[in-house]
Amino acid sequence: MNKSLNFPAQFQIMENVEFVLRDKFGNVKKLFQENKIYTKLMKMGVLSPFAYQKLGIFDFLLGKWSESKLVANLMTNAGFAGMASRCNGAGSEAAFTYIGIGTGTTAANVADTTLETEITTGGGARANSTASRVTTTVTNDTAQLVNTFTFTAGFAVTESGVLNAASSGVLLCRQVFSAINVVSGDTLQITWKIKNAAS
Repeated sequence: MNKSLNFPAQFQIMENVEFVLRDKFGNVKKLFQENKIYTKLMKMGVLSPFAYQKLGIFDFLLGKWSESKLVANLMTNAGFAGMASRCNGAGSEAAFTYIGIGTGTTAANVADTTLETEITTGGGARANSTASRVTTTVTNDTAQLVNTFTFTAGFAVTESGVLNAASSGVLLCRQVFSAINVVSGDTLQITWKIKNAAS
């Protein structure tokens, strides 16, 4: 998870969100890993997160099938303000430990304050994740959140974000990606990493 993308930000935005989908028996289910062309076309609104499903054997034009999916997040304006508050205590923001998922398809934008269509039922409700610090370049330079959603219903998951409350709250970051289709009994493990650009 070290391929840097060029976004103007104080925090280095990397391919830092990993998704691993498993069936009810614990077997890994392959996910579609979009390429840079597909990612750009989704951001432009030219292609939807479901476009690869319509290509059939030609889906290789937009990416590949993999045992995990990696995407880069987008820090929001509210998220930057929240991080500044967490650094010096000048604001009232709580820690950003909640991972939310949804079915929204509008490209992530720095002005976002919520997920577009957050899932609240069927095992996909926002969850307080396991938070820790891990080492990417220097000791403890990366904030990590991990949560595993266990589904009791089916969804086409196309967005995820990090927030600081069980409901409402401040949206730290968000991203939209090619659809992850889940059914009842599936588990989706999400690992989110945020690393300071200076380290």
